[in-house]
Amino acid sequence: MSATRDSASAYHQSTAFSASAVGQVVALYDTILRDFHRAIAAVEAGQIEQRVNAGNHALMVIGELQGVLDFERGGEAARRLQSFYKITRAMTLEASVHGSREKFQELISMFARLRAAWSKIERTMEFSEPTERLRICSRPQGTFSQSEPSGENSGGTGGRWSA
Repeated sequence: MSATRDSASAYHQSTAFSASAVGQVVALYDTILRDFHRAIAAVEAGQIEQRVNAGNHALMVIGELQGVLDFERGGEAARRLQSFYKITRAMTLEASVHGSREKFQELISMFARLRAAWSKIERTMEFSEPTERLRICSRPQGTFSQSEPSGENSGGTGGRWSA
């Protein structure tokens, strides 16, 4: 099972690295959706630690998306995404703490709709090589951040690509 998870993680990481900036956002939404599905499975199995870990990982990814918003260039869209991320972070925390399958399902629905919109945008864009790439760790406790030229973790603040 671990080898399968490692292979899937390597595939997702290579896909994200070759994606456009919009494709990278879609890949992060996919990660969040997987986390929510894992959390639901953990709720159903009574696995509190796995539920909390999945919820925490989703919170970290949402926080990264929130941290790279460019309000100057993104304008109203960035402000709306900021609000969405703020609301969904609170909902994720609540679902994780209370083990709410229904709240996780609601979050899946919300992120799936937004993911579909970003995916539609990606399909209409011409492929362009991303100027920045996300560093996606395969461990759930890993961080999602931009790679700095020196290879150091920027912590998701002051990012140069925008979502």
